[in-house]
Amino acid sequence: MSLIARHLEARGIPTVVLGSAKDIVEHCGVPRFVFSDFPLGNSAGKPNDSDSQAATLELALRLLETAPTSRTTVQSPQRWSDALAWKIEFQNVEYMSAEEIARRRSEFDKIKQVGQRIRDNTETARSKKD
Repeated sequence: MSLIARHLEARGIPTVVLGSAKDIVEHCGVPRFVFSDFPLGNSAGKPNDSDSQAATLELALRLLETAPTSRTTVQSPQRWSDALAWKIEFQNVEYMSAEEIARRRSEFDKIKQVGQRIRDNTETARSKKD
Protein backbone atom coordinates (compact mmCIF):
# COMPACT_ATOMS: atom_id res chain seq x y z
CA MET A 1 0.00 0.00 0.00
CA SER A 2 2.83 2.38 0.83
CA LEU A 3 4.42 2.00 -2.59
CA ILE A 4 1.07 2.61 -4.30
CA ALA A 5 0.56 5.76 -2.25
CA ARG A 6 3.98 7.05 -3.24
CA HIS A 7 3.30 6.21 -6.91
CA LEU A 8 -0.03 8.08 -6.85
CA GLU A 9 1.51 11.07 -5.07
CA ALA A 10 4.23 11.29 -7.72
CA ARG A 11 1.44 11.71 -10.27
CA GLY A 12 -0.29 14.45 -8.31
CA ILE A 13 -2.94 12.37 -6.54
CA PRO A 14 -2.90 13.01 -2.78
CA THR A 15 -3.17 9.98 -0.49
CA VAL A 16 -3.63 9.07 3.15
CA VAL A 17 -2.63 5.62 4.37
CA LEU A 18 -4.53 4.06 7.28
CA GLY A 19 -2.47 1.55 9.19
CA SER A 20 -1.76 -0.32 12.38
CA ALA A 21 1.93 -1.11 11.87
CA LYS A 22 3.45 2.28 12.58
CA ASP A 23 7.11 1.34 12.30
CA ILE A 24 6.66 -0.39 8.94
CA VAL A 25 4.49 2.28 7.32
CA GLU A 26 6.67 5.15 8.52
CA HIS A 27 9.79 3.32 7.31
CA CYS A 28 8.25 3.16 3.82
CA GLY A 29 7.88 6.94 3.86
CA VAL A 30 4.24 7.53 2.97
CA PRO A 31 3.17 11.16 2.54
CA ARG A 32 0.32 11.10 5.08
CA PHE A 33 -0.42 8.37 7.60
CA VAL A 34 -3.19 7.81 10.16
CA PHE A 35 -1.95 5.34 12.76
CA SER A 36 -4.52 3.38 14.76
CA ASP A 37 -3.20 1.33 17.66
CA PHE A 38 -5.51 -1.53 16.72
CA PRO A 39 -4.84 -5.13 15.70
CA LEU A 40 -3.61 -5.56 12.13
CA GLY A 41 -6.47 -5.52 9.65
CA ASN A 42 -8.52 -3.03 11.67
CA SER A 43 -6.90 0.27 10.75
CA ALA A 44 -10.14 1.81 9.41
CA GLY A 45 -11.83 1.51 12.81
CA LYS A 46 -13.35 -1.12 15.03
CA PRO A 47 -15.31 -3.86 13.24
CA ASN A 48 -19.07 -3.29 13.15
CA ASP A 49 -18.62 0.11 14.82
CA SER A 50 -19.74 2.80 12.39
CA ASP A 51 -18.88 5.61 14.84
CA SER A 52 -15.30 4.37 15.12
CA GLN A 53 -15.02 4.01 11.35
CA ALA A 54 -16.53 7.45 10.71
CA ALA A 55 -14.12 9.04 13.20
CA THR A 56 -11.17 7.37 11.45
CA LEU A 57 -12.38 8.59 8.06
CA GLU A 58 -12.84 12.11 9.41
CA LEU A 59 -9.31 12.07 10.82
CA ALA A 60 -7.93 10.89 7.47
CA LEU A 61 -9.77 13.58 5.51
CA ARG A 62 -8.67 16.27 7.95
CA LEU A 63 -5.06 15.08 7.57
CA LEU A 64 -5.42 15.22 3.79
CA GLU A 65 -6.50 18.86 4.06
CA THR A 66 -4.05 20.05 6.72
CA ALA A 67 -0.81 18.02 6.65
CA PRO A 68 1.96 20.59 7.14
CA THR A 69 4.70 18.51 5.47
CA SER A 70 5.18 15.22 3.70
CA ARG A 71 5.65 12.13 5.86
CA THR A 72 3.12 13.43 8.39
CA THR A 73 1.77 10.89 10.88
CA VAL A 74 -1.31 11.44 13.01
CA GLN A 75 -2.27 8.98 15.74
CA SER A 76 -5.92 8.17 16.20
CA PRO A 77 -7.13 8.89 19.73
CA GLN A 78 -9.25 5.74 19.66
CA ARG A 79 -8.26 2.72 21.73
CA TRP A 80 -9.02 -0.91 20.98
CA SER A 81 -9.37 -1.53 24.71
CA ASP A 82 -8.57 0.31 27.93
CA ALA A 83 -6.46 -2.68 28.99
CA LEU A 84 -3.21 -3.28 27.14
CA ALA A 85 -3.62 -7.05 27.50
CA TRP A 86 -5.38 -7.14 24.11
CA LYS A 87 -1.97 -6.85 22.45
CA ILE A 88 -1.05 -10.25 23.87
CA GLU A 89 -4.47 -11.90 23.84
CA PHE A 90 -5.81 -10.84 20.41
CA GLN A 91 -5.90 -13.86 18.06
CA ASN A 92 -3.65 -15.78 20.49
CA VAL A 93 -4.69 -19.45 20.56
CA GLU A 94 -3.33 -19.80 24.09
CA TYR A 95 -6.27 -17.63 25.24
CA MET A 96 -8.95 -19.40 23.16
CA SER A 97 -11.13 -22.30 24.18
CA ALA A 98 -10.97 -25.54 22.23
CA GLU A 99 -14.47 -24.74 20.92
CA GLU A 100 -13.36 -21.34 19.61
CA ILE A 101 -10.34 -22.85 17.88
CA ALA A 102 -12.56 -25.54 16.30
CA ARG A 103 -15.07 -22.90 15.13
CA ARG A 104 -12.34 -20.80 13.53
CA ARG A 105 -10.76 -23.84 11.90
CA SER A 106 -14.13 -24.79 10.44
CA GLU A 107 -14.61 -21.26 9.05
CA PHE A 108 -11.13 -21.33 7.56
CA ASP A 109 -11.77 -24.73 5.94
CA LYS A 110 -14.93 -23.34 4.31
CA ILE A 111 -12.99 -20.39 2.94
CA LYS A 112 -10.33 -22.73 1.55
CA GLN A 113 -13.06 -24.74 -0.21
CA VAL A 114 -14.39 -21.56 -1.85
CA GLY A 115 -10.89 -20.66 -2.97
CA GLN A 116 -10.35 -24.13 -4.40
CA ARG A 117 -13.62 -23.95 -6.36
CA ILE A 118 -12.61 -20.58 -7.81
CA ARG A 119 -9.20 -21.95 -8.83
CA ASP A 120 -10.80 -25.03 -10.37
CA ASN A 121 -13.33 -22.95 -12.31
CA THR A 122 -10.59 -20.60 -13.52
CA GLU A 123 -8.44 -23.51 -14.72
CA THR A 124 -11.44 -25.05 -16.48
CA ALA A 125 -12.26 -21.77 -18.22
CA ARG A 126 -8.64 -21.29 -19.30
CA SER A 127 -8.37 -24.81 -20.69
CA LYS A 128 -11.54 -24.27 -22.77
CA LYS A 129 -9.93 -21.16 -24.36
CA ASP A 130 -6.88 -23.17 -25.44
